[in-house]
Order: sequence, then structure tokens, then C-alpha cells
Amino acid sequence: MSGLPPLSTGRGGRKCDFKLKGDTDMKTGSTSTRKIVVLAIIVVVLGVVLIRYWDYVVNPWTRNGQVMAQVIQITPRVSGTIVELPIADNQFVNAGDLLFQIDPRTYESTLAGMRGQLAETIDEIEALKAQVEATAASVERYDALIKYYQQKVKGKTARLKDYQAEFKRYTELVKTGSASQERLDQAEADVVDAEAVVDGALAELMQAEASKLQAEADLARDKANLGAEGEANARLRTARAKVHSADLALEFTRVVAPVDGYVTNLNLRLGDHATANKPILALVDVNSYWVDAYFKESALADITPGDQAVVTLMTYPDQPLAGRVDSKGWGVFQKDGATAQELLPSISATFEWIRLAQRVPVRVELDKLPEGVELVVGTTGTVLVLKGTAGTEKVASSPAAPRALQ
Repeated sequence: MSGLPPLSTGRGGRKCDFKLKGDTDMKTGSTSTRKIVVLAIIVVVLGVVLIRYWDYVVNPWTRNGQVMAQVIQITPRVSGTIVELPIADNQFVNAGDLLFQIDPRTYESTLAGMRGQLAETIDEIEALKAQVEATAASVERYDALIKYYQQKVKGKTARLKDYQAEFKRYTELVKTGSASQERLDQAEADVVDAEAVVDGALAELMQAEASKLQAEADLARDKANLGAEGEANARLRTARAKVHSADLALEFTRVVAPVDGYVTNLNLRLGDHATANKPILALVDVNSYWVDAYFKESALADITPGDQAVVTLMTYPDQPLAGRVDSKGWGVFQKDGATAQELLPSISATFEWIRLAQRVPVRVELDKLPEGVELVVGTTGTVLVLKGTAGTEKVASSPAAPRALQ
């Protein structure tokens, strides 16, 4: 018994050694399992993240997108005091709704005056027409009188020739003693009287011809004063144009919305004076929204008009908006080379090892907006262009841009 090792010591020592070894193996296996699980989780997370971000890896995108719309500058065509203002700031209005009313009384008075001038012009034209008709009748009367005097001259000239022949015959008879001197004297007197009658008839003919020429000149003058007949008359057209212009001016005192839209930044008040051709009100056309996306020039080669696009606005970070590329900009302003002081070019200093890509606008037209989405001009967002989708049917909608990219 004394030669044997102590049971407790020997057995205890061997037993202790066995337990330590087993515990180490178990700990090693547990650590390996945890590493595998952690690695698997990391791989899964990376896979999810890669899937989530894949579209933004293979396609051009930019965080520099901005909502745009046609902003109509409402400009009155006439001047005057605003007497009616039925709208409020940021109010929605339909096309044709009254925006404001300018005091119409001055323009109503002007229109009444122009209508009075038109009536006077019509009366003057009627008087000129009557004058033309009277002058034309005078020309016809003198024409008939000329014909009468021409016949009279012709008759008196023929009778003069007869008297001249009679005088010649009596002259020969007196030489032969076949007629008395008294009869010759009478024949001579008849010739003188006939010549006087012919001269008188010629004078009357010349007077009639001169009167006809004067009447024709008067007729030409009256026709010129009258102008063209009917609606082609210049004076009538001018008077009608003045009435139409005054009518338009009165109509322009009512300023209505040209499109459906939102009244923006309204600073008008009742009693304010509106000045013609000076914008005083902004109206955002709700049917004209688009998005301008400013892409780096290095991404332009992958963007084609017609490509599908996904817009994620900061206003609606979880609601992607579908659209298509409408066009790409063809130029941006360059500060370098622009004329500065003393007509010299202005050149910005640059670091040779840093080259910043220029931003170029790409216009994106939006499809039908989802329910509850309202666009505001100037708000920003992220724009993703799905390259190579031009001319294709709509692909499955892409999710909103991850928050990290917005």
C-alpha cells in the first residue's frame, strides 16, 4: 500500500488533466461556429446591401435633381387700380378663374367714345357717298350737255356754210348785174350773224367741256375722300379697329388664369396700382412639372433620351417616382474665358491634380404621380437613370433610393 501513489493525488491529477483538455476542445469548436455564423451574417448583409445598391452601381445616378415647372408671370395688359382680388396666396386656380380686376370705368368711357366716333365715321361715309353720287350725276349732265352743244355747233356750222355759199353766189350775180347790191349786203350780214351764232355755240361747248372736267376732278376728289366701298373702306376699318382696341382694353381689365396652377408669392392688395406690361403675379402650371437632373459629364454617354428614370424626392423619401429621360442639355455656361474687367478674359485658378467633372442638365419627364404626391418647384431629390431602357416597355419599378444616397 505504501508503494502505490496516493489515489486521490494520482487519480485526481489524471482526472483533472482530462477535464481541461475536453473543455478546451469545446471552447475551440464554439468559437469556430460563432465565426462562421458572424461571417454568414456579414455575407448576407453585404448581399442585401449589394442588391439594394446594385442599380446605383451599374447605372448613372445623381443626388443633384430638382423639381421644375413652368412659372407663368402674370402681366396686366393695361394699367389701373385693382378693385377686385378674389384669390389668396398659394391658392389653386383653374384656367379661366378671375385673378384680379382692374378698375374698368376709364376703359368703358374710352370704348363709348370710340363707338361714337365709329357712328360719326359711318355718317360721314354716307354723306361722302351721297356727294360722290351727286358729283357723278353732274358729270353725266355735263356730258349730255356737251353732246347737245356739239350737235348745235354742227347744225350752226352747216347753216353758216349755207350762208357763205349764198354770199358767194350773190357776189357773182352782182358782178353780172343779175342781183342787187342790197341783196348781197343782206347775204353778207347773214354770214356774219351765222358766224356769231357758231362762235357762241362753240363757246357754250367749251364751257360745258370745262365744267365736265371740273366735275370729273370733283368726282375723283370725292371718291378719294370716300375711299373703298363697304367694309374695305379705310376710314371705316380704322374706326372699327379703334373700337376693337378699346373693347380689348376693357376686356384686359379682367385678368384670368391662363392655366391650372397655384398662385405663388402673392403680394398684391386691393387698391394697388397695376402697371401695363409689368409682371405682378406668379402662377405655377400644375401640368408642366419635370425634373432637371444634373449629371456629371462622365455619365452622359450612358444616358439616352427615352431611358427610364427613377426619382426619389427628399419630400417623399420612401416613394419612388417613375419617369423617362426627355433630353440632355447641349451646353452650360463657362466662367473661364468670360469677359471681365478691361475686356480681358476671366480665368479661374485650378489645381492641376484635381479635375472636377462639369455638371450637365438632363430633363426627366415624370409619369403619372402616385396618390398623395404633390410636387413643389425647387425641391430636390435623387435621380437614377436605367441605361439601355430607351424604347422598351416599362421595367419593374425600382425602389426608392436608399437613405444613404439621398
